[in-house]
Formats: sequence, structure tokens, C-alpha cells
Amino acid sequence: MKPSGVRLGHVSFVWRPWLFVVTLLLAMVAFLVFCLSIGVGDFPIGLSRVVATIFGRGERVDRFVIMDLRMPRALAGLVVGIALGVAGAILQSVARNPLASPDILGITGGASAVAVFLVTVSGGAAAAVSGSMSLSAAALAGGLGTGLLVYFLAWRRGIDGFRLILIGISVSAAMEAITSWLLVQADIRDVARAQAWLVGSLDGRSWDEVRMALWCTLVLMVVVAGAAFQFRPLHFGDEVAAGLGVRYSLVRAVMLLSAVLLAGVAVSAAGPVPFVALVAPQVAMRLARFPTPPLVASGLVGALLLIGADLAARTALPVTLPVGVVTAVIGGPFLVYLLVRANLR
Repeated sequence: MKPSGVRLGHVSFVWRPWLFVVTLLLAMVAFLVFCLSIGVGDFPIGLSRVVATIFGRGERVDRFVIMDLRMPRALAGLVVGIALGVAGAILQSVARNPLASPDILGITGGASAVAVFLVTVSGGAAAAVSGSMSLSAAALAGGLGTGLLVYFLAWRRGIDGFRLILIGISVSAAMEAITSWLLVQADIRDVARAQAWLVGSLDGRSWDEVRMALWCTLVLMVVVAGAAFQFRPLHFGDEVAAGLGVRYSLVRAVMLLSAVLLAGVAVSAAGPVPFVALVAPQVAMRLARFPTPPLVASGLVGALLLIGADLAARTALPVTLPVGVVTAVIGGPFLVYLLVRANLR
């Protein structure tokens, strides 16, 4: 299946059949795992009943269990996975480095530091704060602030991928140090609440948190889709992009800001779930046989990875673990693989 394309203004739209097929298959598998995740629990529900309930034809008991009790957790995994996958794809494309991700660049570390600060400085009010939307808003603001800090520190007549990675690692280390210091100084009860959030989990998600993450992600995906056509020429360098009439500085800034906000939304909804944004774009790129991380496929792989990890944490293991522990087990060896592969090159 050979790609074909048409020209729209300064940029070209290329039809790639294999990428379309892979994206469609990923969407189908992600929906299947999504339904399986909803059906698992103390009250098992078959796949056909889950699908019927999602499309409004389920029985009353199934609607209550699925829509009121289980849907927020599964939908949070879907939204957070998509947000992390797309954010990682944008960052890796801009930096032209497979190691670029919100984890490495300190975005999740900044979100975590601000959220932990909010929990630990609140003293006896920590439980009330942790259960409100304040914690999500604080994590989103922390991720945005850290992302902007990394961007401005790395800017020097443009963005160099290697410099971006180095500064991101430095900022990430600083944020982890701040988080550790806050935990050392805090009350033991606040430390327990903060640690439960820091590990990354989909447990106990509410509809308010899911709605906030869903709407923010939808708005940001519209922005990303609008800039994606002019984002593709940036992979060939600023000179080529300028020759095609692309305002590369503006497009890069919009895409980077969108990636930072997507990562911040994901952290605010589920905590700092590690390695999803690192692994998903690389897996999608290899499945699609694409030279750069494809945005839609990366988001679907991220959703599949996060929902699958949450399903495995609840069913395949003798004890129930937070989803962040499972993604760390998967992502750690993959990071080593990327480092070894880059070293061999």
C-alpha cells in the first residue's frame, strides 16, 4: 500500500493506507480492552452486556454498575492514556529524540511537586484539599509552569533536542528534590496521602475529575489537529519549513504548549503515571512503519497501554497494584532498550 497525497496551500496531506489500517486496528483493540476493563470486578459483567450498556440498551443494574461505579475509572484511563501518548509524540518530534517525554523533561515532576506542596502545607485540611478539584488544578498549573521553564531555558535561537533533554533532566531532578524535601518535612498522615497520589493510580476517580480531564483533552486535541498539518514540515528542519511558508516558531510553540498542557491534564487526573508518554510514541512509530511518532496512533497506544496495565494490575497479579507500578515495570526496560539502541548508533 503506497502513500498518495494532495496539496493544501503550503503543506501536503499524504494518504498512508498502512497508517490508517494500524490506527483503525488500535482503536478497535483499545475499545475492546476498555470494555473488558469495565466488565471486571466483584460483580462480573459480560462483554456483550457492557457494549449494550455503553450504547444505552443495558439493564438497570448493569447501567448502575457500569455508568456510576466503573465508567469513571475506565474513562479516566482512556483520556489520560491518549493525552500522554499525544504529548509524548509531540515532544519526541520537536526534540527529534526518543527520550523526550513529560517524565524526562520534568513536566510530571513539576506537577507532582506543586500538588505535594498543596497537600503537605494544608496540615489538617489535607484530606479536604486532596478530595477537591484544587489538587487537580494545582498539578495542571505545576506542569504548565515547569514546561514553560524548560522551554525558555532551552531556547537559544531555536530549540535543540539535545539541550532540551539535558535541561529537562536537570529540572526534573530539581523537582524531585523539592518533592522529597516536602515529604520529609510533612506530617506523616499528609505523607501517606501524597504518596498514594504520587504513585499514579486510576482508583477512586470521580465524574468531576473525569469531566475536567475529558473536556481539557478534547479542546487541546482540536488545537493539535489544527496545527498538525503545518507541524509535519518541521521534521525536515527550520529552513525547509520556512521555505514551505510555515511559521515554524509559532507552530512549534503551539504544539509544545499543547503537549505540556496535555501532560498536565493527565497528571492532574491520575497522578504522575510513568513511562506511558515515553513508550507509546515509539511503539506506534514501529507499528505504523512511520519515520516520526504518529499523533493519533500514539494516543491510541497510550490509551491501550494504560487501560491494559490497569486491567492487569487488577486481574493478573495476586495483589492489586496502582497502575503506575505496572507502567514503571513495563517502561523501565524499554527505556534501557532505547538507551542501548542510541548508544549502538
